[in-house]
Amino acid sequence: MTPSPTTSVNRRADIVSAAIEVFAEIGYYRATTAKVAERAQISQPYVFRFFATKEALLKEALEVSWTRMLDAFSAVIVTVSPDQLEQELVEAYARIMKSYENETLLQMQAQTIKEEAIVEVMQKGFRDVRKVVLDAFKQAGFENPEERTFIFIARGMLCNISMALSLPELMLAKE
Repeated sequence: MTPSPTTSVNRRADIVSAAIEVFAEIGYYRATTAKVAERAQISQPYVFRFFATKEALLKEALEVSWTRMLDAFSAVIVTVSPDQLEQELVEAYARIMKSYENETLLQMQAQTIKEEAIVEVMQKGFRDVRKVVLDAFKQAGFENPEERTFIFIARGMLCNISMALSLPELMLAKE
């Protein structure tokens, strides 16, 4: 019996979700498709029905995480006033980090993976985020939008480190 298209889409998403968890918990190099299959409660051959390689699975997991971030930022951009834009983007990212911590950890790990396909996904993700934020800052009339975008992304990276190492004091701003 062939799974329905809806079932296939759901199982694919389940596999990606399981991969995000496994990769984030034990790292891409230690993770196996067998561990992903176990987490998704399916057989390992079923993983390969959707993803030819572990690298292809990682690419999709990363693309899912970048899409989630871009969607969240885009939703903020179309709903807030320019004076609230930056703070709302920061809050949107904080919600992503809280709700999807494993995706954040996965992206952090992926920054150290040198396989060309993974580097390309990470480059595209950062470029897309930069463009969305920069365009929003320009549209809002921010002074020095390139610098503000740079600081916004740098702050996000510091948030990642703070979360990953359980060092909230990294995020305490002194005035």
